[in-house]
Amino acid sequence: MTEETTSPEATPETTPVTSGPDVPPDRLAINPRSPHFDADKLRRGVGIRFKGVVRNNVEEYSISEGWVRVQAGKSMDRKGNPLTIKLNGPVEAWYEDLGEDAPVAKA
Repeated sequence: MTEETTSPEATPETTPVTSGPDVPPDRLAINPRSPHFDADKLRRGVGIRFKGVVRNNVEEYSISEGWVRVQAGKSMDRKGNPLTIKLNGPVEAWYEDLGEDAPVAKA
C-alpha cells in the first residue's frame, strides 16, 4: 500500500479578493435603470464564472449573495425588457482588460 501525498501546487488555496481598484464590484448590472449599473466598470469588461463555467449572458450578478440573472429565452415583459431568471451558485468576477492574471473577486 502506498501513501498518497498532495503537494501544495496540486491544491492551491486562494483567498477571496474583495476590494481594490482592479477587482470588480460585489454586484453589477448591465441595465442602465438599475441602481447597480456602472458604465465605467462595464466598459472595462467584466468576466463572470458561474459554477465553474465562464458565462457571457449574465444580466446582473451578486458575488456575496451567490447568484446571477440571465435572460429567459427571447421573452420580453410589457416594457420591452428581457425576462430574467435568477440562478444560485458560486460566482467569480474579474476585469477582462487585465489579462489572464487578473485578480478574481469571489465569496
